[in-house]
Amino acid sequence: MKNVWIIAVVILFPTAGLFAGDGWIQKKNTGYFKLSQYWVIADQHYTNTGGIDPNATRATFVTSLYAEYGFTDRITGVLYFPFFVRALQYEQVSATTGELILPGDAVNSLGDTQLTLKYGLIQNDQIALSGSISIGLPFGKNDGGRDGSLQTGTGAWSQMLRLDASKSFKVGNVYPFASIYTGFNNRTKGFSDEFRYGAKIGVSIERFSMQLLVDGVKSLKNGDANFNSEGTGLYSNNAEFVSITPEIGFRFNDKWGVSLSYATAMHGNLIFARPAYSAGVFFLMQ
Repeated sequence: MKNVWIIAVVILFPTAGLFAGDGWIQKKNTGYFKLSQYWVIADQHYTNTGGIDPNATRATFVTSLYAEYGFTDRITGVLYFPFFVRALQYEQVSATTGELILPGDAVNSLGDTQLTLKYGLIQNDQIALSGSISIGLPFGKNDGGRDGSLQTGTGAWSQMLRLDASKSFKVGNVYPFASIYTGFNNRTKGFSDEFRYGAKIGVSIERFSMQLLVDGVKSLKNGDANFNSEGTGLYSNNAEFVSITPEIGFRFNDKWGVSLSYATAMHGNLIFARPAYSAGVFFLMQ
């Protein structure tokens, strides 16, 4: 099994309790806020046929704010704002002569941002079902660096419709939960539309929380070909993957906590083939 970074806007919907999201929504005037750091360093990528090819070592670092706020007991606003994204290519040096083959390069900017309105269709003790609509704002660069291949975003607008369903269970004195979701992402500027899907299981025990996510993206391949093959990694057109992400969290008190996660993939197309890591600090407004 190879490893791969998963784009933040796909998986940044952590669990209830210590976390937020899924089929649940925030109550009126309550919220969840998380400051996160994501990073990936990759010297290889998945090709468009699922094979793995080497590439000059590249890295992307994303510092982001994720926020949920309950406008009413049925409507929650969600913001994903990557306010600092650094994409870079490391210099290449000959292993035999020590000569510089290719100088390093880097670009810093905002990243593509997502605004979401989420509506609680069903919110009771049996099941939580919510629907949401998201707008992707192309604040990132899609042509950075000397050759235009360094990217901090796609440069394309997007609109996504999504359904989330969640259910908690009583097992002794703990309450594990399970969630599933499905969504359709419409994209502009030659990017193919996407079908998105996933599932999650998790449990909170006192101050600790554990969850396991499975996320998938399937390209409809109804747009242009991968028009930036040198930038294959995070923002390629027709990128596909199925990932598994374990995440753990710890709450210091009723308001503050931390979380850690690691992303690995079962397969992928046109994305980096190395692991991704994230660490965050979250605040619960109650």
